[in-house]
Formats: sequence, structure tokens, C-alpha cells
Amino acid sequence: MKLVSDKIALVTSSTRGIGRACAETLAHEGAKVYLAVRRPEAGHALAREIAERGGDADVVLFDADKPETFSGMIDEVASREGRLDILVNNFGTTDVRRDLDVVGTKWDDFSDILSKNIRSVFESVQRAVPLMAKNGGGSIINISSIGGLEPDMQRTAYGVSKAAINFLTRDIAVQYARRGVRCNAVLPGYTQTDAAAGNMSPEFLSAFLLNVPLGRAGQVQDIADAVLYFASDHSAYVTGQLLPVAGGFGLPTPLYGMYMSSGKRG
Repeated sequence: MKLVSDKIALVTSSTRGIGRACAETLAHEGAKVYLAVRRPEAGHALAREIAERGGDADVVLFDADKPETFSGMIDEVASREGRLDILVNNFGTTDVRRDLDVVGTKWDDFSDILSKNIRSVFESVQRAVPLMAKNGGGSIINISSIGGLEPDMQRTAYGVSKAAINFLTRDIAVQYARRGVRCNAVLPGYTQTDAAAGNMSPEFLSAFLLNVPLGRAGQVQDIADAVLYFASDHSAYVTGQLLPVAGGFGLPTPLYGMYMSSGKRG
């Protein structure tokens, strides 16, 4: 028995990385998946690949530079399907050249990153909740970040935006539970994607992983499996939860990395 058979799902920024893994996993488990993407040609190419593997996928427009698409993509799915059962807000952006520490980040850059990351969740949920409630409920999964829990030396705007999404997730859960809508967040740690690889040198990654108790980087499937859990009825009695999928990063004493680098092992 597939876990999300006959469900209608929408995943933002879903042609690569975590979003792609989420879309492919939901399709494999029986959902019809709408790929909400900025480049329709790439979306249609992935939709064809999913169809070749026996899944069902289609494409709607989502563009972080066009806020009208945040609600527009929900409206498009509603017009085609009449319902939406699963919404995965995967989009998130930063720019390591502009998103620095508190002193070094310009306000315009800070507010631009916050606006895109938070507004894309806020406005899509505004449109999705009534649609889900009308059809008996649904599941919203926000892809946040462990960076929304743990302070960092840079990427201040990104961290603040993800902290806001964490709080928003819990607000949505409390406000709309009685209408049958669940909302949870998945908080990836360092996950091996093309985008992440471009932001870390091998030396930094090696040092970083000393602070990850499970001792490895995350894989996109690790995140997709957590999303599938929240999308399925296996989590029917779960809402308002923030689930780190980060290999235990942030749990140990700050001295953990130094201890591991000494060659000792527990």
C-alpha cells in the first residue's frame, strides 16, 4: 500500500536538490505531484521522468521574484484538481556574498532575503488552508533549516527567516488544526546538494562534520523521507512539530568537535 495514494501534492522549487527528492518520493508513493518551478521547461522534463517511472506529475509556475505566483500556484492547482492535500514549501534562498554577519549585512539585502523566504510560505499557506479545509484537511510541510535554531557566524538573514518559518509553522498548526489542516517543519542540517557544495570548502566541511554525531552529511533522501512521514497518515496525530534532520548537529557540548578531532571516539 502506497503511503499517499490519490493525494494531490505541490512542491516548490522542485527540479533539483531537496525539492526534487521530495517530489519524486511523493510521486513514487502514489501522489499526483505539481512541480512549482521558475523554469517550466525543467519542470516538464522532470514530470516526464516521473511518468516514465510510473508516477504522475505536472507543472505550475512559482517564481520568488514574482510574489503573485505564491498564491497563483495554489489557485492553478485548485482550478485543475479542485483540491490540494499536501503542500511542501521547499523554497529558500540566501546569498553568501550579501548575507553576512549583523554588522556587515546591508538592511536592503537582509530584508530582501527575509521577504522572499517568509512571504513565499505565508502567502501560499493563506491560499492553501481554505482549500484544504473545504476538502476535509491536509498537510503542510515547511522546509526550514537547523540554521533557524542554531546561531551562525554569517547568513544572519537566512537564519532569522528560518526561525520565523519555525514559529509560523507552529502558529499555522494551532490556528487551523480544528479545520483538519496539519502543519509541521523539517529542518535539514548540511545536506549534499549542488547549491550547498558551492558554499563550503572541503576543509570547512571536514571540520563541520566533526560536530555532527552521525559523522556524515545529509542526503536529499533523508529529507524527503521526513517529508513523506509528515505528508502521510503515519503522522495523522502530529502537528506543530519542528523535526531536525541533521545527524544530531547542535546536540552535543560545543567541545564535541575538538574532542572528535583529537582522534578519540565514543
